[in-house]
Amino acid sequence: MDGIPFIKMHGLGNDFVIVDARTSPVEINEPLAQAIANRRTGVGCDQLIVLERSDKADVFMRIWNPDGSEAGACGNATRCVGALMIAGARRNAVSIETVAGILLASSAPDGYITVDMGKPRLDWSEIPLARAMDTVKLDYAAAPGLAGPAAVSMGNPHVVFFVDDAEKVKVEALGPVIEHDPLFPERTNVSFVSKQADGSLRVVVWERGAGRTLACGTAACATVVAATRRGLVDRKATIWMDGGRLDMEWRAEDDHVIMTGPVAVAFSGVIALPPRVKAA
Repeated sequence: MDGIPFIKMHGLGNDFVIVDARTSPVEINEPLAQAIANRRTGVGCDQLIVLERSDKADVFMRIWNPDGSEAGACGNATRCVGALMIAGARRNAVSIETVAGILLASSAPDGYITVDMGKPRLDWSEIPLARAMDTVKLDYAAAPGLAGPAAVSMGNPHVVFFVDDAEKVKVEALGPVIEHDPLFPERTNVSFVSKQADGSLRVVVWERGAGRTLACGTAACATVVAATRRGLVDRKATIWMDGGRLDMEWRAEDDHVIMTGPVAVAFSGVIALPPRVKAA
């Protein structure tokens, strides 16, 4: 049977179909990415990850959203790919090239994976926004009582709203409206964040091109940066998403964002392709 071998992995329930195209190249197009990601008729995933050869790092990681668009970065996918590469290379650390730059993944205690996600981009033009404004607190309101978010890029754009109770936000209604607002010319990921009594941060995420997900690594990165800039945390935070916990640090010595969390393998298989969505 013609098909594409894959492995299904997740980080806190943020799930990925990972295809290794380093030895047998696979050309992904928008309809094929949509077909694979479809949870009813495909394998189903938050992102499709394609591993390619790199002359700058151990591997190049290409990221496809369920709507067929490409993403520049994905923190949880980087941890999953890091775990695969570390196991295959029998080393404690590997480098992963993405559209947004080269990221470093390393082994951590208890089988966790740590990823150096690099420096956040904080200028309005780098995120990007449609017009100049202070990214610590945007002059923007999404709805009554939902205004003044922070903006951060972690290789992909994020807007972070600080609210009293993230659990009560109508994410499915507000997420797509904010994602497609003209202020965000490349669309945006959306996080709703509330500080808990123990100092941790509860984060609910609407991902650009994917919708509400159980977790989002770059959203966790954007959250710790935004919360630090707002004075809510001191460069470190325990972040709780729908799928579980990530430990985050915005390192003072080099401004790099460090993320640590678990990964898991769900299953592996072969994707059988209908003729209408065969790889180009």
